[in-house]
Amino acid sequence: MPTTFETIIDESDTDDLLTTGEVAKLLGVSRQHVVDLCDRGDLAYVMVGSHRRIRRIDVERARQMRTKMTRDQRRSLWLAYAVAGRLVGDPETGIALARNQLAHSAMRENKWTREWAELLDGDVDKVLGALTSTSQRSRELRQNSPFSGVLSEQDRAMVLAAFSRVGRAHATD
Repeated sequence: MPTTFETIIDESDTDDLLTTGEVAKLLGVSRQHVVDLCDRGDLAYVMVGSHRRIRRIDVERARQMRTKMTRDQRRSLWLAYAVAGRLVGDPETGIALARNQLAHSAMRENKWTREWAELLDGDVDKVLGALTSTSQRSRELRQNSPFSGVLSEQDRAMVLAAFSRVGRAHATD
């Protein structure tokens, strides 16, 4: 049975399976970094015996994920940093607010709300990682964030004002 981040593939895909070492060379990163990407869910993989194998198409997607973030994505990341700061100070309250948001809001059930629900039921460190990562997965999770009530309107406005000041100097779009 695959874990949350493993992928089920049919046998016709097995010709394009790469080892973590091969993927590391293609991406220009360490083998351990590839393992970490797999474990975080940022890179889909299958288990062949006790070894991770990654499809070539998923490696190409990982390459695309490494592209620069848009201004909106960077702004979302700044807000997520502020939320993460609140979670570090009071994880129980922040997680409870997010769970409540998922349970009682108009957020429709989808892949991202299910993933947030799973993250919220797990380790706080994984929630913090999802909030603050620049991976494509985290970018998409932030677009569907249940943490809207964690920051006050005043705190949110302060973060956005700071981002606007700094963002002009570091624009990449």
